[in-house]
Amino acid sequence: MAPKLPPTYPLEHSATTAAGSQAPTHHAPPRGLLRWLLTTNHKEIGSLYLIFSLIMFFIGGIFALVIRAELFQPGLQLVNPEFFNQMTTMHGLIMVFAAVMPAFTGLANWMIPLQIGAPDMALPRLNNFSFWLLPVAFTLLLSTLFMPGGGPNFGWTFYAPLSTTYAPPSTTFFILALHIAGISSILGAINIIATILNMRAPGMRMMDMPLFVWTWLITAFLLIAVMPVLAGVITMMLMDINFGTSFFSAAGGGDPVLFQHLFWFFGHPEVYIMILPAFGIVSVIIPTFARKPLFGYPSMVYATASIALLSFMVWAHHMFVVGLPLAAELFFMYSTMLIAVPTGVKIFNWITTLFRGSISFESPMLFSLAFVVLFTIGGFSGLMLAISPADFQYHDTYFVVAHFHYVLVPGAVFAIMAAVYYWLPKWTGHYPNERLAQWHFWLSVIGVNLTFFPMHFSGLAGMPRRIPDYALQFADFNMLSSLGAFLFGFSQLLFVLGVVLCVRGGKKAPAQAWEGAWDLEWTVPSPAPLHTFETPPVFKRPTP
Repeated sequence: MAPKLPPTYPLEHSATTAAGSQAPTHHAPPRGLLRWLLTTNHKEIGSLYLIFSLIMFFIGGIFALVIRAELFQPGLQLVNPEFFNQMTTMHGLIMVFAAVMPAFTGLANWMIPLQIGAPDMALPRLNNFSFWLLPVAFTLLLSTLFMPGGGPNFGWTFYAPLSTTYAPPSTTFFILALHIAGISSILGAINIIATILNMRAPGMRMMDMPLFVWTWLITAFLLIAVMPVLAGVITMMLMDINFGTSFFSAAGGGDPVLFQHLFWFFGHPEVYIMILPAFGIVSVIIPTFARKPLFGYPSMVYATASIALLSFMVWAHHMFVVGLPLAAELFFMYSTMLIAVPTGVKIFNWITTLFRGSISFESPMLFSLAFVVLFTIGGFSGLMLAISPADFQYHDTYFVVAHFHYVLVPGAVFAIMAAVYYWLPKWTGHYPNERLAQWHFWLSVIGVNLTFFPMHFSGLAGMPRRIPDYALQFADFNMLSSLGAFLFGFSQLLFVLGVVLCVRGGKKAPAQAWEGAWDLEWTVPSPAPLHTFETPPVFKRPTP
């Protein structure tokens, strides 16, 4: 017989396991700020990550709109060039390290235990600690804007000697912020690996895991491999700025190109850290709404691992103009083209999954299809940049800006939005408002293409990036891009409205909210109880 509970702790609804048995009941956690500061529950920590990344997404977006407002017309309009440079730097840093990466980590925290039948993450207190490092890191980074000399003004890639010899005094705080964020990433990656390898449901083999779990497992190994490289390079910057060393100063016998080698050895795998979880999300959503199993599941796993391995071999394609030897240029050109092969396998498998499927076009599917189409456009422009002699023309122009925004906005950001719409019924117990979600989708797609497609042409015409003023010949393309940016930015308010309305109410969702969904998370009630799978579910392979 269960002991009588104190009246101050109401019973928490418990999870029904996949086997159908009722899990033991639990006390609800205390309410208030202390609950969120001390929580070790993976769902609450996942929610904290997602809320934090949404706030940072809007802050980074405001910085982007400052940039686009300045570039709306030729001439200096609103801000001085120094502040413009700070905005370009902070926009990139916030979007990469504070919006996209924490959003994927939040989705991992919420969904990986549910998808593998685990009761929680393997290291819950470490999970709490790794989240709370992030608000500290990015409050520190944003505070540099109010310090003497202003914030970082040398681009999100912070190339030396611009970031060492000519940097504002706040650069030391920027380095500390990145160190703290990097520690958070490494701790989160260790937790995810430990959870996936040790806590799968009985009967679930590695090749039974949903693709989202696989892509995150590989991403976590990438994080552990490359974040220490970033830590090393920013520590060398710190020494050059404060302790008289000359790692990157040619005047003292150092080499500025060494910085680029080290940064991009981190930076290129970092690109895949921001896109591999998106591949996993789309690989879960497309089969659900095509009502077919994913075509070529094993090849998707092997393609993901191949992309991760190849990402360590292509870093110098960012450096074709620094004077690499011809043999190095050829090696990095061909290895960059080679990485398109496993990516092409994924796109082929998604399209083949759709072939003769019973497709429905709810908002998660719309964002996933837009991901496939627009990410492919970004991939094609990446192949253009891979061609070494052609890259001499494209380098440091708006063509590069168009390329990586087509990969990261319709790629990473659209996949995150697809995931939110897909799993909201499981998180809240309500379906999102489909009409509002579709308005959000169409305005976002129009805004993204209006913003970034003209940049291909302004870049090919020779417009350099990171400049606050430009020649009259680029005016029309820049006006279109600025209009598109404001359309895309303000349409994200519909996303927030849709999420808030869904949390507050709406059409009730059953345990299996989507007809074609058969992963393990759809066996627990909607909304998912605070504690799930206390009796480990026995995993059975689904029969299509």
